[in-house]
Amino acid sequence: MVRAERVCKDFGALSVLKGVTLSVDRGQVLVLVGPSGSGKSTFLRCINHLETVSAGRLYVDGELVGYRERGDKLYEMSPRDAAKQRRDVGMVFQHFNLFPHRTALANIIEAPVQVKGVKKAQAVARARELLAQVGLSDKADAYPAQLSGGQQQRVAIARALAMEPKLMLFDEPTSALDPELVGEVLGVMKKLASQGMTMVVVTHEMGFAREVADELVFMDGGVIVESGPPREVLSNPQHDRTKAFLSKVM
Repeated sequence: MVRAERVCKDFGALSVLKGVTLSVDRGQVLVLVGPSGSGKSTFLRCINHLETVSAGRLYVDGELVGYRERGDKLYEMSPRDAAKQRRDVGMVFQHFNLFPHRTALANIIEAPVQVKGVKKAQAVARARELLAQVGLSDKADAYPAQLSGGQQQRVAIARALAMEPKLMLFDEPTSALDPELVGEVLGVMKKLASQGMTMVVVTHEMGFAREVADELVFMDGGVIVESGPPREVLSNPQHDRTKAFLSKVM
């Protein structure tokens, strides 16, 4: 579902990604961990072309992301074409980014109706199904300010799912939550994983990584330092940088 080939990303003179190569199979959950500034979130944003790559190539479901290839040269897509491509990739951010003036239901139906042209009645029915899926059937008419952080994040997940994505990206989805609310969001993510959703997750929740991920990738300094089955990497890290990081977070 995802294939990255020597992906680099520079911000001026600062190299944030330095040749990242990895793949994510359909239905797989890949978790990215590492210290702040290691390039995890930047890589995630490159997958759906919220950030342009400086070198290398990224593919989602076999399709080159953000560029068209002509001969041996790449040409960046227009913003409109990139947005069309992005429809198939759901993304959940640290901060929920809900429209404050719209109810939970209205937040969820906005993109299907406005972007995909789904009829409102159909979008509303699907939104209610999704609210039930994330445990918020009774919050359809609530505004974001009336919801806890965990509830807002679950609405954000439902909103992403409303576009029927083939891939879900999570950028530290629990980092802005109070500790007692983390479990409810991770519970929704575990359910999605059990249903076969392909997911790439940036998180510091090592318990989630151990329990749910198919592969754990440790990044530091813009490169992949170590990867493998989560239990193996967490229990028996091979690299000194991995050991140092895990000793701080576990």
